[in-house]
Amino acid sequence: MMSLTKVSLIDIVKKQYVYKLKAYSQVFISLIFIQILAVFFSLNGVGSMGTSSGSIQIYVKYFSADFVVGFTMLWGFITAIVITTKAYRNDDFIFVTNRVSSNLSNTVFLLIASVIGGITAMLSTYLINVIVYYFISDFALKSTTLWDMPIEFLNGIFSTILYVFLFCALGYLVGTLVQINKVFAVLLPAAFFGGLIFDGLSGKTGVITKVFEFYFTEPSLALFIVKIIMSAGLLFIGAFALSNKREVRS
Repeated sequence: MMSLTKVSLIDIVKKQYVYKLKAYSQVFISLIFIQILAVFFSLNGVGSMGTSSGSIQIYVKYFSADFVVGFTMLWGFITAIVITTKAYRNDDFIFVTNRVSSNLSNTVFLLIASVIGGITAMLSTYLINVIVYYFISDFALKSTTLWDMPIEFLNGIFSTILYVFLFCALGYLVGTLVQINKVFAVLLPAAFFGGLIFDGLSGKTGVITKVFEFYFTEPSLALFIVKIIMSAGLLFIGAFALSNKREVRS
């Protein structure tokens, strides 16, 4: 006897996403830990300069959330890899599902995780300023607040969210490749660190450096958004295509 109930793809993706948001709560606990650790490293400053004239010496140290943003991008990359593992994939089979709905719900989950990670990473700037002001610095702390430059602050949040999402997309593709063949767990890190070493020894602008400049030195916000969205989309599409070729529960 056939069921008269018709379940749409959107309904399935929504149910899977809600389930994953609750079931993967440890992901956000790890985010808190990672960001607290990054705040600790940030307390030493991200840059400094000094000058002197006679008996007067001036020493300036710069504090920012750069470490927190970097650690959050790494967190997004690792989180995306983790949810491609077999233990997490099998969670989808408590629903009537297929590869498409599973991948789409993972993408939505990673997008929301990126939003949360990006916002908290940028807000950590104020936590760093408070800690430095009350526990580290003996002098007045000059800072730019949300009320001084709201547009720049919001742009920073938006950019951070996009960066984290890009790293999530990269991690999702890497995780999918590793699940297909474990040899990629060795080849991909070897290729990455090999590229870094080659760039350093050759003294020339290599592939790794060019990729970094392509994404992290774009002055146009509109072009930056297009780059990130298109790149993340292609990475996810690649991961979807590869995962569809695997067995249902492999």
